[in-house]
Amino acid sequence: MNADLGEAPMEAFRHFWEQQWYILGHSVTQFETEYARWNGTSFCVGVANGLDALHLALRALQIGPGDEVLVPSNTYIATWLAVSQVGARIVPVEPDIRTYNLDPGLLEAAIGPATKAILPVHLYGQACDMTAIMRIAEKHGLYVVEDNAQAHGAVHAGKMTGSFGHLNATSFYPTKNLGALGDAGALTTDDPALAEQIRLLRNYGSSRKYYNEVPGYNSRLDELQAALLSVKLPFLEKWTAQRRQIAEWYHAHLSDIEGIILPQVSDTTAHVWHQYVIRTDRRDELAAGLAAEGIGTMIHYPLPPHLQQAYRELGYQRGDFPLAETIADTCLSLPMYPGLTEEEVTRIATLQHGLHR
Repeated sequence: MNADLGEAPMEAFRHFWEQQWYILGHSVTQFETEYARWNGTSFCVGVANGLDALHLALRALQIGPGDEVLVPSNTYIATWLAVSQVGARIVPVEPDIRTYNLDPGLLEAAIGPATKAILPVHLYGQACDMTAIMRIAEKHGLYVVEDNAQAHGAVHAGKMTGSFGHLNATSFYPTKNLGALGDAGALTTDDPALAEQIRLLRNYGSSRKYYNEVPGYNSRLDELQAALLSVKLPFLEKWTAQRRQIAEWYHAHLSDIEGIILPQVSDTTAHVWHQYVIRTDRRDELAAGLAAEGIGTMIHYPLPPHLQQAYRELGYQRGDFPLAETIADTCLSLPMYPGLTEEEVTRIATLQHGLHR
């Protein structure tokens, strides 16, 4: 990936260094304009990181104590933390075991009088069934906030993720498909009033220096990170195409291994393969065997949020969300990054054949 960029990142840094404007300057405005256009939304507002993006989205929608937010039981804990930060009640909903994403068929049973929003997560780079989710939200008068941190460029029914909900949060953490060189995030929306509210909230509640309209936060996308993201954005489609090719190689080389469940892709989805996640009851043995051959793997994620110590006060026990627990106990992320070769994928697959005898 870095080889594709050439000297452009250094040129961006030199410009940043010479202009001596470090906070909310031209680079942030430029990237916000470029990303909104690319993502098919009217507005993008840069913030400090993906968790802040989720938190500020809920704040802007005036969600707080006494409200409930439907969240996936199978997700990174940041999704839950954002709801906690505004004082709302977390209502977990189980995933579709085929896609690992929020199951729309379970949403209506979880909706109650205090429900205010649905927070779907496009996990591993595959879009949720946003047609169904938006239909349910409209029927019940609920907000939708997409967590698009892992799915830059993913598509559902011909439309990009991050463009369905009322406010949509994303992360540009360095390992994301579009990653900065540090923490960075953004929100996308078509609503000008919500975009303006996020601009206020990210900057101490101020639109004019030293004058504060609302109690806000310090959560601003850094000028340097914005400049680097503008350099990388034009390459994202190329890198996504490489990820899709790598996923095809994995499919081809792993499909005949008994005991491994390969990722499934919905017919309405264009996956961007942030992660290539298999499942196997021999996960730990397989991970150790690959590690012994110098091949690193990851578990996304080893313990679901409802079993984390951080949420012990909610009183959940093992068995309360069995699908999330099954995924956590069996999932393994194989190497996935632009530049991975078919020869390397073949070696990884060959080793798995040997380990599953």
